Amino acid sequence: MQTLVEQTQVGTTALDIVIPVHNEESTLVASVETVRAHLRMLPYTSRVTIADNASTDGTSLLAHELAHQHPDVSVVSLARKGRGRALKQAWSQSDADVLVYMDVDLSTDLNALLPLVAPLLSGHSDLAIGSRLARSSRTTRGPKRELISRTYNVLLRSALRARFSDAQCGFKAIRRDVAAQLLPLIEDDEWFFDTELLVVAERAGLRIHEVPVDWIDDPDSKVDIVRTAAADLRGMGRLGLALLRGRVPLAAVAQALGRTSARSAGGRLSAQMVVFAMVGILSTLAYGVLYVALRGRLGAQEANAIALAATAIANTAANRRFTFGFRGPEGALRHQLQGLLVFACGLGVTAGTLWAMRAVGGDGHPLVEVVLLTAANLFVTGMRFVLMRVWIFGSAESAAAGTT
Repeated sequence: MQTLVEQTQVGTTALDIVIPVHNEESTLVASVETVRAHLRMLPYTSRVTIADNASTDGTSLLAHELAHQHPDVSVVSLARKGRGRALKQAWSQSDADVLVYMDVDLSTDLNALLPLVAPLLSGHSDLAIGSRLARSSRTTRGPKRELISRTYNVLLRSALRARFSDAQCGFKAIRRDVAAQLLPLIEDDEWFFDTELLVVAERAGLRIHEVPVDWIDDPDSKVDIVRTAAADLRGMGRLGLALLRGRVPLAAVAQALGRTSARSAGGRLSAQMVVFAMVGILSTLAYGVLYVALRGRLGAQEANAIALAATAIANTAANRRFTFGFRGPEGALRHQLQGLLVFACGLGVTAGTLWAMRAVGGDGHPLVEVVLLTAANLFVTGMRFVLMRVWIFGSAESAAAGTT
């Protein structure tokens, strides 16, 4: 199989450097000329694409003048703002083998460009990112931006289990075949675009190469830090929920690109466990409330059976939809009947707990009973997850996958 380097020798463009801009008339020409001069030192065919994000000053005119003067410069014009929107459009219509993105302020030292794109051209990696947080990186920026950047990446690692170190550095590259698979899945059109792209790629088992960069903060940056941070947090919540519900076709991406899906499968199991735990916590709380409410009128065994049955039905319905991603009436009755069999097992465990408590210490206080029954329910919860994943919903998922 040819590497991308071999393919570029037959006349295709190796690199397309996309520079999104919005009202950057003061820096555009100098930045583009600097990038072009650097590209002439690299052993690859290349061009620069200016993605004009609905500029209202002279940026658009300057961009078209540059394109008229230089055959290796082109312009993509957008009617609406959005860094993600600009990259989607520019990357989608490019025929270059490797698509690069960099900020117009050139905060990142261009000497990192060759280490960024070389692993993609050789076929070693699928995406590459510059990292300001690597140990060997040298960055110059204020404490406020440093704190926000590090906090954001810690949140990513905690909430979305991201393994890459720097999501928002404006210095990235992606193979064109990879972009064709990922871009239709990315919903964000603004600043969260980078993060969403990387998280989805990582979950799909794609290889992300990181390059330490020298980076100097632009004091004239127009980025609204507070608004961007708030949008990023909303994006994290939306993406996290989509991953938890299995709405992102990670396995399909991995299969289309010939990559292993083990990483995405492992992420799916972990995601299912998180959602199942949340549903379980709510079910357990509901069980406790129902048990205490019924215990004053009924015996312990009767209150336990009714509370457990009611919460078991709700638990199965919630896990069916949110944990395992089944919607619609098809199979719902069968799932509930299987869930009731699992409920019978749980009833046996909790009823046995009540019987043992009676045998050892006689009648207990309802709150003591709740504590002991909650402990028993923790065991039942683990058993329920295994049975749901392997028996109730696992067989349905396997059948659906076989049909597909």
